Amino acid sequence: MKITSSLIDRLIRLRNGESLPASQLRGEWVDELERDGVIVSIAHGSRRTIFAPQPDAFLQALSTIDERLADLDLMRHTLLADEASRSSQASTTGNSKLVTVRSCPGFPVNAYEPIPCTLNGREMTIAPEEGCFVFIADWQSFTIPKDVIVVGIENMENFRMIRRQRALFDRTIGTGHLLFVSRYPQSTDLRSWLQSIPNRYVHFGDFDLAGIHIFLTEFHANLGERSSFFIPADIEQRLTNGSMERYNAQYHKFRNLTTSLPNLQHLIDTINKHHRCYDQEGYINRC
Repeated sequence: MKITSSLIDRLIRLRNGESLPASQLRGEWVDELERDGVIVSIAHGSRRTIFAPQPDAFLQALSTIDERLADLDLMRHTLLADEASRSSQASTTGNSKLVTVRSCPGFPVNAYEPIPCTLNGREMTIAPEEGCFVFIADWQSFTIPKDVIVVGIENMENFRMIRRQRALFDRTIGTGHLLFVSRYPQSTDLRSWLQSIPNRYVHFGDFDLAGIHIFLTEFHANLGERSSFFIPADIEQRLTNGSMERYNAQYHKFRNLTTSLPNLQHLIDTINKHHRCYDQEGYINRC
C-alpha cells in the first residue's frame, strides 16, 4: 500500500462519517475491510458508495493493516511536512525526489517522575510538566538506566494523561521508575530503540484481539521474554461492559489468535468468553 496525503484524506472522511465513491478506495485491503463489515458498500444504480458504520472499529482495523494508519491526523501532518520539505528541495534543485526525507524520526516520551538519561553523549533528565511530553529525535543516541521500565502506550490520550493513571500503573507494574513511550508517528524507530537497550518493556494497548496481535507480532517477537502485556486485575469485570461490535468486527481475522504466554492467553480466552473488547481510555481517571 502506498500511503499518500490524498489516501489519508479519504480515510479521514470515512472516519468522520462521510461516504466516498467506491472508485476512490480500491485494493485487496479494502475488499478485506468490506468482507469483515468494517466498511459497507451501497449501490446507487451503476455506482457504489462506501462508508464506515463504526468509526472506532474502522480505525482499529486500519491499525492492523498498517501501523502507520493508527493515527490518521498525525500521519496527515507528517505527510504534509514531508511534501513541504520536498517542495523546498525542488525550489533549489529542480528535483523533489533528490533526497528521501523523513520529517519526523523518533518518538515521544513521558514521565511523572524525573528519569535521568543520556542523549548524544550528554546527560539530561526527562521530567515533562503536566500537559506536555518530550520528543526524542536522535533516538539512536538515547539511553536510560537499566532499572527503568519502559511502558509503551498505544493511545495518545492515555499517553498524555499518565498522571491520571498512576494508581493503575503502581498496582499493575509496581512503584519502580517508569518511562512512557509512544510509537507515533508510526515507524519502526521505537521498536529499533527497544531492541538496542536491555530494559524491561510493558505494552499497554486496547484489550482486544487486534491489540494483542500488535503486541505479539511487533514487540514480543522482537524483544522476547523481557516484554509483557499490561493486564489490570479488574479487566474481566470491565470486559463485561465492553464493545461487542468491535469484537465481532475483529473476530473473523483474529479468531485463531493464540500465544504461549499463560497470562496473555488467559486474556484472549476472557475476551472470547465475553465476546467483548475494552478500550484502554476507560482506565483514565476522569476526576
